[in-house]
Amino acid sequence: MRSVYSDQTSLLLAIDCIIFGFDGEALKLLAIQRGMEPYKGNWSLPGGFVKLEESVETAASRILKDLTGLDGIYMEQMHVFSDPNREEKKRVVSTAFFALIDIQKYQKQLTNEYHPQWFSFNELPPLILDHDEMVKMAKEKLRYKAALHPLLFELLPGKFTIPQLQHLYEQVYNNTFDKGNFSKKLLSTGLLLKLKEKDKLSSKKGAFYYKVDKKKYTAGLKSFLNFVHKPTLK
Repeated sequence: MRSVYSDQTSLLLAIDCIIFGFDGEALKLLAIQRGMEPYKGNWSLPGGFVKLEESVETAASRILKDLTGLDGIYMEQMHVFSDPNREEKKRVVSTAFFALIDIQKYQKQLTNEYHPQWFSFNELPPLILDHDEMVKMAKEKLRYKAALHPLLFELLPGKFTIPQLQHLYEQVYNNTFDKGNFSKKLLSTGLLLKLKEKDKLSSKKGAFYYKVDKKKYTAGLKSFLNFVHKPTLK
């Protein structure tokens, strides 16, 4: 009996991961050197193909674990890239995910197999295929989401100062925020727990460390907090 799908053209389903990190100074993107032809040796987003037994979410989690060695990374499906001509020799549809990780936490877990490297957004190398378009869309999505939800905390270590957090927001939005207003807005959310320790490396007076109230943070991811009021994007 002839299959109802026998006349259909097959295609490959890929995953591409836009992985954001923050090293305390700059918002960064993780790229790898492609290990196969075409484009072997060129810079690429981490990715792979969906196996027959996998969902796209399971495949993305597997790819990220293979690269970082850890589970539980914040990850979100972003967009499906399906231009018929995005690859030359085979029809490949890609589902793009963006992920947020603390660079310091995952640095030792990164496998050297694909020569991964963190790049500042001001110094990104050309990426293969439509990966530059994916990165641009991911940053726009991150800006939109971060204005409403506290997900940028995923980029920070377990304890941090408010100046460090403000610097992260300024990196994401390419903008400068008023110190007093930013601190007031942030503390009013009730998401932060003040610690007794101070960071005295940045100034003589020092700035108190804070950590995230995990219960309120989880609830905050599902609510609209309006962290950034009408930011000017550049």
